[in-house]
Amino acid sequence: MAQQLNRPEPTATSEPVSRRGVLRAATVTAAAVGAAGLLTGPASAAPAAQPQGRRRVPVDRISIQLYTLRDQLAADLPGTLDALRRIGYRRVEHAGFVGRTAAQFRAALDAAGLRSTSGHVGIPQPFDAATWEQALADANVVGCKKIVHPYFGRDASGQPIRDPEVYRALARDLNRAGRLAERAGLEFGYHNHQLEFVPLTDGSTGFDILTAQTDPRLVHFELDLYWTWRGAHDPVDVIRANRGRIRQVHVKDLDVEGGFADLGDGVIDFGRIFAHEREAGIEEYIVERDDAGTPPRSPADALDTARVGFDYLASLRY
Repeated sequence: MAQQLNRPEPTATSEPVSRRGVLRAATVTAAAVGAAGLLTGPASAAPAAQPQGRRRVPVDRISIQLYTLRDQLAADLPGTLDALRRIGYRRVEHAGFVGRTAAQFRAALDAAGLRSTSGHVGIPQPFDAATWEQALADANVVGCKKIVHPYFGRDASGQPIRDPEVYRALARDLNRAGRLAERAGLEFGYHNHQLEFVPLTDGSTGFDILTAQTDPRLVHFELDLYWTWRGAHDPVDVIRANRGRIRQVHVKDLDVEGGFADLGDGVIDFGRIFAHEREAGIEEYIVERDDAGTPPRSPADALDTARVGFDYLASLRY
């Protein structure tokens, strides 16, 4: 069965008013931290302006989240995949199969010389083992090694979840999903946004609960560096608190207004974060920009984002 991920597209200007205050506060906090030297600046700084070190991102571990190119893929799947291969990508992370079956999507990847080593698929809510096992079967057809739950954190009214029990229930479901993934030969991960860092009614956060109550053998984390900063948390602190569990990172830049930017055009010091790659356990560096091909940008602009992102990571020294 073809999977099409129904993932919301958060933007800096489309947040509900009640969430905007939370996000603005997070952005101000990140800016204040930047003044202490944890973020780079100015926003126009190029990769070459960063400190040069001896370590580098392995090119064969650079990937891209295809959600970045969703509209361009819908318009021209084979042409877009070919373009990614010419840029230098060898692996991608899928977010649905662009209206194809898993087998058809795998054939398109094979024709372009790409591998989908990871994929975003939401676990059923309420949890249903049979539905999840079908998703795992599709992931194996596509050739994935990892499967990642992509989004959580809002209640039925669209507000941030603040009930700790909701996150405890999710943690139980993540463990169940991870156990079935393990049996299917796949690694299971969880991808964060800023919502997991919103304070809950007991003073903890959703991220605290998920990291404490999921089994490290069954659930790893795909840390989205942009959304972690937007949640007013330093990714380095998150890595130090969760050694060995951050196996994937979404490499997404933050502009001075708190919006999205192409890699190297924003304020995040990725080299400082990647210096902790061994402590984190990072295995994949995944380029992403949520608004890469949406107005006022065009779908084709997403390929520019993909090119800039690959070149940035391939040239980064830290």
